[in-house]
Amino acid sequence: MSEEGKKKEKKDVEEIREVISVVSKEVPGLIKGIIGSVFSEEAGRDMGKAAAAFYKQLKDAGMPEETAVKMTENYVSVFTSLGDVMKGAVGGKRGVKGGEIGEEVSKRVQERVKEKLAEKHVETEEEEEDEDED
Repeated sequence: MSEEGKKKEKKDVEEIREVISVVSKEVPGLIKGIIGSVFSEEAGRDMGKAAAAFYKQLKDAGMPEETAVKMTENYVSVFTSLGDVMKGAVGGKRGVKGGEIGEEVSKRVQERVKEKLAEKHVETEEEEEDEDED
């Protein structure tokens, strides 16, 4: 590998390390903030108001009671399903606790970085072989 190629690869690795560091520090806080906002007392009140307004709109439009109730239940289930998805994303379903999410993200990013660097290394070697053949 040429000296220039080595310098570029080293720079790429340093940039990736910096990205991993930022991701592992920032992502857990962002996820916790999102979950906190979805499951807060205020969010519960807002969801209740939204469900009541949705139901009222359906009834005012002439929707039968049974249909309006069923549609409102489905409407509310969208919010609760979203909450379940978010909890699962944090790791509740896969055994990763909130405090460990940064480590998990970091580990997965590092795995992908290693894969990409290996691909890049193979490409660089192929380019050098092509240059040697010329």
